[in-house]
Amino acid sequence: MSRIGKKPVAVPSGVTATVDGQTVKMKGPKGQLQFIVHDDVEVKFENGQVKVAPRAETKRARSLYGTARAQIANLVEGVTKGFEKKLEITGVGYRAAMQGKNLQLALGYSHDVVYAIPEGITITVPKPTEITVTGTDAQRVGQVAAEIRAYRPPEPYKGKGVKYAGEFIFRKEGKKK
Repeated sequence: MSRIGKKPVAVPSGVTATVDGQTVKMKGPKGQLQFIVHDDVEVKFENGQVKVAPRAETKRARSLYGTARAQIANLVEGVTKGFEKKLEITGVGYRAAMQGKNLQLALGYSHDVVYAIPEGITITVPKPTEITVTGTDAQRVGQVAAEIRAYRPPEPYKGKGVKYAGEFIFRKEGKKK
């Protein structure tokens, strides 16, 4: 049984939570988010807390209700604080810059990579070698950061490429003479 699923999600002041059937909606200072819970999971809103429980004692229901609780907790954190991922660019001539509503990346290709920023996501470039992705939806923030990293993932010999801040890159030794 899930231990995280047993904990209720506290809804802080300033956040409005509504549970309509299997849809959980959160509205807070940073915006509005919603999540549709799987049918095997029961959701209740009472005493300023959202509680989840499996509808049946099947393996699927038991495995899904911990996930549903974590998703609902992410909704609360998203509408109050938001989410942020930092990326670092390593390599000679590798840099990032904002170009209107697009992110322009010079990553050693014959052309610059232009990434169109999706709606609901904010990208800032404090330095040419740093990118900060922020937003209210944890999944979308992570997905955008992963798409940017995928243009040039870090390589193991010199460590050149786009990596998450704090990510460890396993380094290899080069050829021996």
